[in-house]
Amino acid sequence: MGDMANSSIEFHPKPQQQREVPHVGGFGCTLAELRSLMELRGAEALQKIQEAYGDVSGLCRRLKTSPTEGLADNANDLEKRRQIYGQNFIPPKQPKTFLQLVWEALQDVTLIILEVAAIVSLGLSFYAPPGEESEACGNVSGGAEDEGEAEAGWIEGAAILLSVICVVLVTAFNDWSKEKQFRGLQSRIEQEQKFTVIRNGQLLQVPVAALVVGDIAQVKYGDLLPADGVLIQGNDLKIDESSLTGESDHVRKSADKDPMLLSGTHVMEGSGRMVVTAVGVNSQTGIIFTLLGAGGEEEEKKDKKGKQQDGAMDSSQTRAKKQDGAVAMEMQPLKSAEGGEMEEREKKKANVPKKEKSVLQGKLTKLAVQIGKAGLVMSAITVIILVLYFVIETFVVDGRVWLAECTPVYVQYFVKFFIIGVTVLVVAVPEGLPLAVTISLAYSVKKMMKDNNLVRHLDACETMGNATAICSDKTGTLTTNRMTVVQSYLGDTHYKEIPAPSALTPKILDLLVHAISINSAYTTKILPPEKEGALPRQVGNKTECALLGFVLDLKRDFQPVREQIPEDQLYKVYTFNSVRKSMSTVIRMPDGGFRLFSKGASEILLKKCTNILNSNGELRGFRPRDRDDMVKKIIEPMACDGLRTICIAYRDFSAIQEPDWDNENEVVGDLTCIAVVGIEDPVRPEVPEAIRKCQRAGITVRMVTGDNINTARAIAAKCGIIQPGEDFLCLEGKEFNRRIRNEKGEIEQERLDKVWPKLRVLARSSPTDKHTLVKGIIDSTTGEQRQVVAVTGDGTNDGPALKKADVGFAMGIAGTDVAKEASDIILTDDNFTSIVKAVMWGRNVYDSISKFLQFQLTVNVVAVIVAFTGACITQDSPLKAVQMLWVNLIMDTFASLALATEPPTESLLLRKPYGRDKPLISRTMMKNILGHAVYQLTIIFTLLFVGELFFDIDSGRNAPLHSPPSEHYTIIFNTFVMMQLFNEINARKIHGERNVFDGIFSNPIFCTIVLGTFGIQIVIVQFGGKPFSCSPLSTEQWLWCLFVGVGELVWGQVIATIPTSQLKCLKEAGHGPGKDEMTDEELAEGEEEIDHAERELRRGQILWFRGLNRIQTQATGPRFLDLVNHKIAPRISEACTTFSVAK
Repeated sequence: MGDMANSSIEFHPKPQQQREVPHVGGFGCTLAELRSLMELRGAEALQKIQEAYGDVSGLCRRLKTSPTEGLADNANDLEKRRQIYGQNFIPPKQPKTFLQLVWEALQDVTLIILEVAAIVSLGLSFYAPPGEESEACGNVSGGAEDEGEAEAGWIEGAAILLSVICVVLVTAFNDWSKEKQFRGLQSRIEQEQKFTVIRNGQLLQVPVAALVVGDIAQVKYGDLLPADGVLIQGNDLKIDESSLTGESDHVRKSADKDPMLLSGTHVMEGSGRMVVTAVGVNSQTGIIFTLLGAGGEEEEKKDKKGKQQDGAMDSSQTRAKKQDGAVAMEMQPLKSAEGGEMEEREKKKANVPKKEKSVLQGKLTKLAVQIGKAGLVMSAITVIILVLYFVIETFVVDGRVWLAECTPVYVQYFVKFFIIGVTVLVVAVPEGLPLAVTISLAYSVKKMMKDNNLVRHLDACETMGNATAICSDKTGTLTTNRMTVVQSYLGDTHYKEIPAPSALTPKILDLLVHAISINSAYTTKILPPEKEGALPRQVGNKTECALLGFVLDLKRDFQPVREQIPEDQLYKVYTFNSVRKSMSTVIRMPDGGFRLFSKGASEILLKKCTNILNSNGELRGFRPRDRDDMVKKIIEPMACDGLRTICIAYRDFSAIQEPDWDNENEVVGDLTCIAVVGIEDPVRPEVPEAIRKCQRAGITVRMVTGDNINTARAIAAKCGIIQPGEDFLCLEGKEFNRRIRNEKGEIEQERLDKVWPKLRVLARSSPTDKHTLVKGIIDSTTGEQRQVVAVTGDGTNDGPALKKADVGFAMGIAGTDVAKEASDIILTDDNFTSIVKAVMWGRNVYDSISKFLQFQLTVNVVAVIVAFTGACITQDSPLKAVQMLWVNLIMDTFASLALATEPPTESLLLRKPYGRDKPLISRTMMKNILGHAVYQLTIIFTLLFVGELFFDIDSGRNAPLHSPPSEHYTIIFNTFVMMQLFNEINARKIHGERNVFDGIFSNPIFCTIVLGTFGIQIVIVQFGGKPFSCSPLSTEQWLWCLFVGVGELVWGQVIATIPTSQLKCLKEAGHGPGKDEMTDEELAEGEEEIDHAERELRRGQILWFRGLNRIQTQATGPRFLDLVNHKIAPRISEACTTFSVAK
């Protein structure tokens, strides 16, 4: 079809003669035709449009749309377009099914070892050696007096298998819900993204997915183009196409030179209108996605092979990539609903400077490796001691000979020892840790949504808790972003309020109304209020809204002026950007001459003015001396009231000689000043209190703004950023640069270090200044610890600073797509108080993990020591494999849920940030862990060795294989669990607070879990029987167990009384990885992997090979230990993986 259409064109090269060929659905273009059109660029594309359609209007006619009115908003027509040309949506990658996740959970080596051991144990339990030789094999089957008991030997093996299945299902379910949450988050980000289109002549904001071919879309500064299109009309439009071409130079677009606009590219300057020609998988970005999606699976396989074969080469490439990355800023194309994973992975690999690993991630990785090592050693020693003890006692002391028919019996013993060893290992590795981290982060992210924080990268949530500095924008973040003109200087008079229209000369009034109405984006307007009595709605740029509001206050209207001179009749537009700090528009006058209107920052534009209008509306000279006078008498007083000052000016050109419009400095000069206005943007009422909270929490707030220094200082004082009597600096961008640069103009860190600690306000700053400041604070080594910097931004130019910061906040309402893309968290209400909430949640995540660690490590220390000592002294662990699995895996899962969902309290903001080097386990926590461990071990060993005398029951020690469960060991198990339950309540406080019940009822999850665990424990003990090695207990015995458990709370108070400062001997644990511990290559390699991990939820294994290589060199012993070595950690590493996933 497409070829036919093309051939018909070749016969009619002249556009006038060309017949419109009807195509599918009555449209004049096929999908293939449009796709091939969008592959052309520049002059080629223009030629093709002229040959095939005459011009862009011809293309619009073929697509049945109007360049000015857009599509009719007709549901049937839109649906038909979607069917023919596709939807603007890139299908997501298939999520993993529940069964796949189950299979992945089964890959855990510790679990595999347990399964194998359980199966061997099961098989052997069905083997009965011939009766007469049983004496010769020692007292193996003694105690199995009851036939039924001997036959019940299979139960332990089956119970282990069952508990493994339990663990696998819980893990898989967690992964599944985790993935579901991330997808939900992703689609929430998708829905947030809207784009402006014209339908029925009305400007509408529609979700990006609702765009169709034929839509007329408005593109403006800061947009991320969501579809391919052809430019109909543009003003000074510049596009960053680096995300598609890799070229970082901005490409100038115009309807008569290069009209092709591509999806996934960023508008860096200007504005315009385009007709959409390709959407979704047919757009340029979509085509790349499709290619990547198809090649994705093979890529991944190759990737893995390549990784293992060639690590060294990889890391050198990574370094090269990182150097490229420093040059090119990451620009990602349109996000699909979660699609784009492959594309992004390619992008990231190609050109992005990686962020460091999150603070918590680093500390957990290191701690987990240390615990893994300790567990391995303990379990290996346990197995070796048990085997040696058995061999020596049986074959040396009792002098027996190994008989062939006794082999299965002995093997059964060895399998039992092996199971005990693996159980010690399972208990030592904190299985619940990845879970706690995941749950805590996922819970926080969900709740932060309600606090107006949309988290795009999970680890940002936790990094925010460590923030020491916030560099905030002024407009919209600290202020309400509802601007109004309150003072003005017109016709030699300074009006402190809006002047009456009659007080102004008609000429001045007319010029002012035209200058404001024409020289502002036509998309900016003021609409009537939605509710009666409310304020009029401001749509578009807020500064322009203030000026249009001023026109309305002067009892004039801007709409008729715009109808008289529509946008497409504007002769030339110099759009606003951060370098110009002004905007100018040229119109053609009826006499053939031209008039230029200009508006911008007053001190910049007044320098270009040579005349000013006097009270009669006549020109009079405006010399530099007059300008200095005006600055002193008009502009500075306005600025000191916290007003932004804007100058409005014009210039006439004669019809005789048209100026060179590209020579902007020449054109925008020799102006005549019409007016200077003072715009008020009031401080948000809740901001001063929020800033006070930040300062109390040890966070320095700095204001970085493009505004005049007096305005900035006035607003900073109102907010409480600067206080009278403090030693602070307020600098302008120029002065800041003068202080930090040497004679050659290079930035020097030592100079910067003298400036930033006292700097509170940076005014008239350029985007580069913001980036320089953030980078300087982060790289500084003057303090005891490295600063963690958060930055807010809304403009396209804030992208580099947002990316460089540890946490970048973009504005959800005023922010451009580029800023949102570069950020970690989007503030859906643009409000500074939401940042304080983010700090609170971040600290809460950190505390939740610490609470869980305190609880988990107490369980682990006690369980490992009990199993190890018990095994060495009584040849059997007092806590059986199944009981250990219940305590370790099930209670860990529940406890992680209970402790990780504690809501944050205001008290979190009363302490200083932890800092990057603060260990995860503080000395207070170490005191708690060891203190409680001492209590629990004392109780358990007392029960183990003299418990039978105290309760007057049979001893459970030295029981033969397959003997029935004893009350003695059941009491030990039950007491152990009771102590954990009450210690869980102690673990709610980690800073040595006394009241551990404080706010316990505000967390229903916690209460439910503690009571639920208690209920299940009753069922296990009373009805668990053989599978759980439990024998039912009497009420009295239960009360004793409970009494000992409650003793934990009393003991907790005793521990709290001991001052931590006295315990100098206690070590802290869980520091972040030291710089010296990682070579550059390892770091580069690691960063590469972390990025992969971001995409695949459980690809954490690779990352671990680095940390575990060290264990590998130390670990000796049977081959399975090497295996465990490689894979214990991946369990824990899930945590690290989940952090960075939600992009």
